[in-house]
Amino acid sequence: MTRPSRLTAVLAAAALFLLPVTAANADEGPEQIPNGTFETSTAPWWNTGNVTVELEDGRLCADIPGSTTNPWDAIIGLDGIPLVAGETYAYRFFASATPSRVGRALIQLPVDPWTQFFAANPELSVSGNSYEFTFTAPTSLPNAQIAFQLGGSATPWRFCLDDVSLRGGAEPEVYEPDTGPRVRVNQVAYLPNGPKNATVVTDATEAVAWQLKNEGGTVVANGSTTPRGVDSSSGQNVHSIDFGSYTTAGEGYTLTADGETSRPFDISANAYAQLKLDALKFYYTQRSGIAIDDALRPGYGRPAGHVGVAPNQGDTNVPCQPGVCDYSLDVSGGWYDAGDHGKYVVNGGISAWQLMSEFERTKNAATAKTIGSLEIPESGDAVPDILDEARWEQEFLLKMQRPDGMAHHKIHDAAWTGLPLMPHLDPQARELHPVSTAATLNLAATAAQAARLFAPYDAAFAARNLAAARKAWAAAKANPAIYASPNDGVGGGAYNDDNVTDEFYWAAAELYITTGEAAFRDAVLNSPLHTSDVWRERGFDWASTAQLGRLDLATVPNNLPGRAAVRASVLEGADKYLATLEAHPYGLPYNPPDFDWGSNNLVLNNMVVMAAAYDISGQKKYLDGVLEGIDYILGRNALNISYVTGYGEVNSHNQHSRWYANQLNPDLPNPPRGTLAGGPNSAIQDPVAQANLQGCKPQFCYIDHIESWATNELTINWNAPLSWISAFIADQGDGSVTTPGSCDVTYQVHGTWPTGFSTQVTIKNTGATAIDGWNLKWSFLGGQKLDHGWNADYTQSGATLTAKNLPHNKKIHPGSSITFGFNGVGAPGANPVPDLFLLNGKACA
Repeated sequence: MTRPSRLTAVLAAAALFLLPVTAANADEGPEQIPNGTFETSTAPWWNTGNVTVELEDGRLCADIPGSTTNPWDAIIGLDGIPLVAGETYAYRFFASATPSRVGRALIQLPVDPWTQFFAANPELSVSGNSYEFTFTAPTSLPNAQIAFQLGGSATPWRFCLDDVSLRGGAEPEVYEPDTGPRVRVNQVAYLPNGPKNATVVTDATEAVAWQLKNEGGTVVANGSTTPRGVDSSSGQNVHSIDFGSYTTAGEGYTLTADGETSRPFDISANAYAQLKLDALKFYYTQRSGIAIDDALRPGYGRPAGHVGVAPNQGDTNVPCQPGVCDYSLDVSGGWYDAGDHGKYVVNGGISAWQLMSEFERTKNAATAKTIGSLEIPESGDAVPDILDEARWEQEFLLKMQRPDGMAHHKIHDAAWTGLPLMPHLDPQARELHPVSTAATLNLAATAAQAARLFAPYDAAFAARNLAAARKAWAAAKANPAIYASPNDGVGGGAYNDDNVTDEFYWAAAELYITTGEAAFRDAVLNSPLHTSDVWRERGFDWASTAQLGRLDLATVPNNLPGRAAVRASVLEGADKYLATLEAHPYGLPYNPPDFDWGSNNLVLNNMVVMAAAYDISGQKKYLDGVLEGIDYILGRNALNISYVTGYGEVNSHNQHSRWYANQLNPDLPNPPRGTLAGGPNSAIQDPVAQANLQGCKPQFCYIDHIESWATNELTINWNAPLSWISAFIADQGDGSVTTPGSCDVTYQVHGTWPTGFSTQVTIKNTGATAIDGWNLKWSFLGGQKLDHGWNADYTQSGATLTAKNLPHNKKIHPGSSITFGFNGVGAPGANPVPDLFLLNGKACA
């Protein structure tokens, strides 16, 4: 993920960027371009040595070589252009490309750091087009440079240029986002028995009528809006619509109010089944060190990135930054963090954790369903696909650990690269950056988590992870304050964090859950964060990870003293976010005065807390909070846009990326379906945002443009909560609360020995009717396995054991009980009583 430190070199803070606009009234000032018509000469225009320039029919034309990597590898330019601070300029030119290409047009400082005052990416056609832009110079400069960056193509092509003009006196253009109809809805779907809310932007101060229409245009429900006043996050006067009483499933519904009709949406119990998979499939095409199979992801196939095939220098033998270390490591594999080619332990840690948490929920939550095939190379093996995908990143995290236990913070290019740039074509040298305590504790936490989850499938990998987790914990304890530098942001984000008490708490929690050992229990109980309110308004993320430990202590079986208070604290956090949502006119469980970088992932992480509260308590208010919260992500927002690629009539699809760069190169794809955009960011650090969004209200601080890395980047840790939440919603069926069964289960471990344990299970029928045939399902924490059992028929899949009745104990009468038992094979680590028992699919007390 790019961070504010990227405001260096070509993307400096003063840079401005505008989309094409009409400049019809902009011919007031004198012409600034000498020889922009190329009647008899190309002078004083210049070109890089690999470009051949000539006159052709009164135009400057040039053959642009192929096999170049970056846009600046082939340039045609003009120097000595004066700019005046505060002056708005009209910039025009005619250009063509054979075959069609996307070029890069810049007006910039002619020397390092090459600050851009204007930048655009015109799509150049064979027949040619005239382009018109305006921009306001942020500073005075006597010698700005006009540059057409034309490199980065694998094949040669021809470029022609004519009628280049730059004149002052233009009218400043104001960016106005197209927000469509004033009725804002979840553009994907509402669950039939879930909440259904919409927001209407209106000048009306009194309630107005609304109508719900089906696909055929028939009115099926109606009512009156609820005025909400001015929403501080958007500056809009809004009303709310609640049409939750309508429960009939169907496609193509619309809402009409105040003379406006919403974008269409469905009411469906299975609308999130595909998003559940697509949000996870995002990770396969983010993989480094492996060729992406086009048969698995049509349109996204590519050669393996960073495996050392020229021009790529690879990640199999990466040295440290100069002066940092005297060794090299094989750090191949893992996921590319974001829209660049960097890989970061602190961002990889929370991402891998959340995918593994999504899987672990299927063992411990009454409504959770299996996740299914992701159509990845490992599909069909004995391991659930979601764990196979998480392993791809976890293997990389393990490679980042030194023999002394400390983990390197990150690995990425020595310098920033341009867009677009496929991973296998990246020519930059790769560098390991210094170790950090935060990275080391991220490894300790995820490795401890992986140790218990992989134990039923790969005992050797589980043991390797547990050993790495212990070593990382010891190293972090010995080196508690090695922090990443905030200035280490050239070629990749800094990811600096000078408070790691939260990482210590998270790592201790995961190690305690997995091992049950007193040292880790005490580290949890003695942490000042254990009893504090960790539920910050802005949500958890890579730099705020105490919440991860708290969530797992609450939802994963363990014997922590005072665990009931831990579980209660999750409900308290969920109540906080639910109150924020209920007070917000857009139903948003996040409402700080300024929106953060990656605000969409924070919104989703607050929803994760509400979802966990529902799993713990079964209270409908938490389920409804999650179902209403997703509305914001999928279209019920001030911009009337779904922030997930491929979902909703209008959706984000130009996320910042070097290889999903269709906006810059039509030969490349947009990001895959199910990719989350970062979302509104009040700080608007990038040039596109700065030029278009000055003074924006928080919800409006977003633009779906590939160069807006501060508002529109994609990242692994932003898709992780989208995956988690979409799976949660997909698992809820029609949105009805799942009622518990009429049963009580007693699970007693009667004996343990070095290699095993013996358990007796009793099922009591607490209902009014007989249970005629039963199966009871539960999951072990880790690698425990059935040895043999009695009084039931047993099967085991992974960590999950199912006991079914025998003919003689098929029926359990009201108030009666049956008992069965088994001997189990032990496994390293804790073996707590399971939290969840499902009798014929329903949870027992």
